[in-house]
Amino acid sequence: MDAFAQVAGAPLGGTETIDMSVYGLFMQADWVVKAVMIALLIASFWSWAIIFEKVLRLRTLKRSAQAFEDTFWSGISLEDLYDRVGAKPDDPMSSVFAAAMREWRRSVSKGLATSSTARAALRQRIEQVMSVTIQREMEAIEKRLGFLATVGANATFVGLFGTVWGIMNSFGHIAVSKNTSLAVVAPGISEALFATAMGLVAAIPAAGAYNILSGQVQRYSHQLEAFAGEFITILSRQLEEQV
Repeated sequence: MDAFAQVAGAPLGGTETIDMSVYGLFMQADWVVKAVMIALLIASFWSWAIIFEKVLRLRTLKRSAQAFEDTFWSGISLEDLYDRVGAKPDDPMSSVFAAAMREWRRSVSKGLATSSTARAALRQRIEQVMSVTIQREMEAIEKRLGFLATVGANATFVGLFGTVWGIMNSFGHIAVSKNTSLAVVAPGISEALFATAMGLVAAIPAAGAYNILSGQVQRYSHQLEAFAGEFITILSRQLEEQV
């Protein structure tokens, strides 16, 4: 009687419990699928780190730009503002202003703005200096945004590769075992589809954040360019008044 009870309580072959949790699906997956999942997980974490860094960075830059413009248009003299900003400004807009003022001071102190031709050349140099400064500052701001674009465009396909590989393995196991029951097929298919899910988890936030952040970066670039245009107009007016 005891032996019969033990046999009756034992699990039947093919009915063993299969762990369908996230951890279980990962541990049961093929090494190629595991490598795909790990790569997608790392890409997702790095994408979120970039997203948070860029959001905070752009928020700080907007506040700094607004504070600088308020001071700039408050009526303070350009020389006093330049002395206040210093040689190493903390934000891009102050850097554009400082770069233009350095060229202005250097040229005026050497008497390189006495003729109309010299003034035109000075204006051109100041415009070039500000343009180079804007380009350098924007390159620093846009750094690592390309990674978000890459993840957003390719993570889904990487996950799909893991899915295809997992499904191929599942069909291989079916061929070997000659058993097409759902209990045999489901685990392998679940592991494979989990790779696609991870690809979507990595791709969707990265693509959405890239579009939003790119728009904000572009607007900030336009703000710098607009300030540079207004500033060169003010400097040109002062040059004309010195004649």
